[in-house]
Amino acid sequence: MSDDKRRRQGKPGPSRPRTDATQRSARGSGQRVQARTVQPARRVAYGVLRAVSEDDAYANLALPHAIGEAGLTPQDAALATELTYGTLRRRGTYDAIISAAADRPVDSIDPAVLDALRLAVHQLLATRVASHAAVNESVNIVATEVSRGASSFANAVLRRVSRETPGEWQDKIESSARSDDERLALRSAHPVWVIRALRRALDAEGRVSELDALLEADNASPEVTLVALPGLAEPAEPRRPYAATAFGSPGGDPHRIITDARGTVRVQDEGSQLVALALAAAKPIAPGEKWLDLCAGPGGKTALLGAIAHETGAVLEANEVVPTRAGLVRSALRPVPGDIPVHEEDGRVLAASRPGEFDRVLVDAPCTGLGALRRRPEARWRKSPADVAELVPLQEQLLSAAVDALAPGGIVAYVTCSPHLAETTGVVQEVLRGREDLVELDARAVISEISRSPIDLASDGRAESGSVQLWPHRHGTDAMFLALLQRVPKGE
Repeated sequence: MSDDKRRRQGKPGPSRPRTDATQRSARGSGQRVQARTVQPARRVAYGVLRAVSEDDAYANLALPHAIGEAGLTPQDAALATELTYGTLRRRGTYDAIISAAADRPVDSIDPAVLDALRLAVHQLLATRVASHAAVNESVNIVATEVSRGASSFANAVLRRVSRETPGEWQDKIESSARSDDERLALRSAHPVWVIRALRRALDAEGRVSELDALLEADNASPEVTLVALPGLAEPAEPRRPYAATAFGSPGGDPHRIITDARGTVRVQDEGSQLVALALAAAKPIAPGEKWLDLCAGPGGKTALLGAIAHETGAVLEANEVVPTRAGLVRSALRPVPGDIPVHEEDGRVLAASRPGEFDRVLVDAPCTGLGALRRRPEARWRKSPADVAELVPLQEQLLSAAVDALAPGGIVAYVTCSPHLAETTGVVQEVLRGREDLVELDARAVISEISRSPIDLASDGRAESGSVQLWPHRHGTDAMFLALLQRVPKGE
């Protein structure tokens, strides 16, 4: 099949180097296609979708930069945000609809065309955007960025989508599902394996009936939560219910508050704040204690611990193996008084080189991120069970190394932004197994003690466990997991 024919049908052509927008516009037709009018918010949203698909970018990082570069008004910025996140969240559902409307698998459609179709389908089926605007502007994007032939294909697919209601399309794609879980996956826009992992985690708490509420919460835009670094800033109203440092952004856009605070106030999920506060509150702090944040990037929890350490006379060190993330940690620490060193080593190696040295260690382990799907919706489509299998040994090694770096009586907080049982209680049980110098503390009691209001923390079903699992639907936080382990002298 010729490349031109592929383009007319919306199919990918032979692999070729990445090009700029002008070159991309000439690929299918053999001539330059003059840029057509596209509303700025849609153009920004499309650009971010392409960056996520093509460069593995994170939308929460790419979108603010793109909005700033485009100089969008607040209204257009809000629209670009809704279009980007809404499209990413429901990508699996939209792909099933596009496949049905195009009568072909989505992996046979040119990726640049497919992202434009996803953006348009979101507008057609989940927003109040006028159908003609959603179709025409997405077709214009394809004509400009790919080719005239591909734009004809996109137009035909979108006209087909626009002829049926969202409910009719949902019924149509669900009718082809092979199981109840596949139907739920299409309805909730979560991969089947993620649904099953979340169900198992809730079932361990005896709360499996909450699955639908959790899936719905994953697809809702989270409220902006800010942290006021203790001793450096005071939380404003409205206060959040649990963390003493957490408050909401009055007006939604926190930029002005953050700028005025010069880094002593920043965006941070309340669950992320709670797990750091719990490590500090697990036992009274003695002046001169040595603390370590072993996997510190991007630095939000590090800054919070640094501020507490400054107030209480403790000494904090941080470590982040990825240089760019280590730079983010240093940036996050700038408002905190004192010199907090940031190492750039493999956490396992660093901890092994400092045996018995630290009184508190935070292990915010690399994980699948399934607990932050509200904020990073693309993660659900990028991750697979293979990622869990690859991460769990690393998580166990990091936690074991952190325990060895503890002084007698020292405490390690094991934290993941994932509720997957293999990454949470599975890791903790494996590290506890066979160690006579390690006990699990009651993290639920610690969180309950520091919480500003009563907090519903369910048991994971293990009689000896005191671990904490936070949830978006129950607590309004990311699904953060926390276990507190204390090293005791052998024989005690």
